[in-house]
Amino acid sequence: MSIEVRNVSKKFGEFHALRDVSLDIASGELIALLGPSGCGKTTLLRIIAGLETADAGSILFSGEDTTELHVRERQVGFVFQHYALFRHMTVFENVAFGLRVKPRGQRPSETEIKKKVHDLLNLVQLDWLADRFPSQLSGGQRQRIALARALAVEPKVLLLDEPFGALDAKVRKELRRWLRRLHDELHVTSIFVTHDQEEALEVADRVVLMNSGKVEQVGSPQQVWDHPASPFVYGFLGDVNLFHGRAHEGEVLLEGMHLKSPQHADAQNAKAFAYVRPHDLDVRRYAAGQGLDAAGRPRGIVVQLSRAIVVGPIARLELIPVDDNKPAGAGEDLVSQDSIIEAQIPAQQYRDMGFREGETLVVTPRRARVFVEGAAAGAEAGETYLDGLV
Repeated sequence: MSIEVRNVSKKFGEFHALRDVSLDIASGELIALLGPSGCGKTTLLRIIAGLETADAGSILFSGEDTTELHVRERQVGFVFQHYALFRHMTVFENVAFGLRVKPRGQRPSETEIKKKVHDLLNLVQLDWLADRFPSQLSGGQRQRIALARALAVEPKVLLLDEPFGALDAKVRKELRRWLRRLHDELHVTSIFVTHDQEEALEVADRVVLMNSGKVEQVGSPQQVWDHPASPFVYGFLGDVNLFHGRAHEGEVLLEGMHLKSPQHADAQNAKAFAYVRPHDLDVRRYAAGQGLDAAGRPRGIVVQLSRAIVVGPIARLELIPVDDNKPAGAGEDLVSQDSIIEAQIPAQQYRDMGFREGETLVVTPRRARVFVEGAAAGAEAGETYLDGLV
């Protein structure tokens, strides 16, 4: 079943939960609604389910307007973060519940219910727990039972609200792989809400990034990671270093560096934001007099190694910028937003280089993304990938 969200808005008092949201979901897709707390993702999910009513806009299932359709008639399966299993019922009875409360004319026979429940328990690989109660299950097992219960009524749409949020990291990783395999087998149109970037990028066919009640970007996991549409998306997806600077006629001045940014050739001393992933920073030992630009400044950011965290194959370096980075007379917008710069290099490289905490290093971005504010509109005028320094 395809889903169309058309110009949906919702307010709670003075709070705008959703602002004119539109979204198309193809039949059989697995979509992640991703964003920080309060961005509107759960509200949108509940409106699609029929558990909330939109102030404006409409929801269409396969072209049919369901805006006024009661939740019982939408054929939607819902899985909550905290399982919502009936504690006084066995696993079997929990899964059978939705079938047994159907109207008499639609209710399967007890033989059919028994077969269907055992088939579903086999599907979620928990048939051996049919006679146990929820209190006797682990968190991961309870969530799989909740999913089996949602699937029992053969929903046309499956909605999951932070389904793995209450579980520990190892179980979450196992369950999201399992959910992806299950979806590939069933092909039920599914939408799940999460604030976990890794979860969304690993599981979903497409990711919907939401912020302050609006959709910031929609795309495949690779698309939103490689081509973020806004500073918010870039900053929200994974670790990132954010620097403030100035763009002028195709160059960005940042912490003593001049970065080439040809897409901003028209910029005239405009505010700029440069985003650099930790793994896109080249780290080397500082040597006085080497690698200087025409003004005698290092071609990179001079930093002090504050802390090195070496876990497995990656060394994570916490670096503090040295004051010498700022050119004389520069404004406060030519400093990093955060006092610590994070770089990631292979652990073997860290050992080979012999870096020590407290020593002076230089970091240089191999790749950055620059957003420039328009002088009049105050909005992003464009963005570019760039490699190297002037």
